[in-house]
Amino acid sequence: MSHASSHDDELQTLIQQSLQEIALQMNHPIDQTIATQLCQEATELLSHLSFAPLTLARVAGTLLVYRVQKGIAPEEREWFTAQVQQCPNEEEVEELIESIHRTDAL
Repeated sequence: MSHASSHDDELQTLIQQSLQEIALQMNHPIDQTIATQLCQEATELLSHLSFAPLTLARVAGTLLVYRVQKGIAPEEREWFTAQVQQCPNEEEVEELIESIHRTDAL
């Protein structure tokens, strides 16, 4: 297991704060504990890859939407997490997230 640097800790804190702000804008405020859980889950989902901070933030944000958005079936969240775990690289994770947003916009 790798040791988190202070830069990683700062990044996690920034992502968690962003998640809380986004949730508030969605009228579904979350506390620090939930934000931390979402960040940890995103990190675990991406653990098989080398990834940029933006990808971590986007995966955590997608998990947030699945958590608070009404009308999303649990199976959709399970599908997303399974897909992320199967992605061979960061680019495919980004493409997966983009494809979800395109589908939602239709």
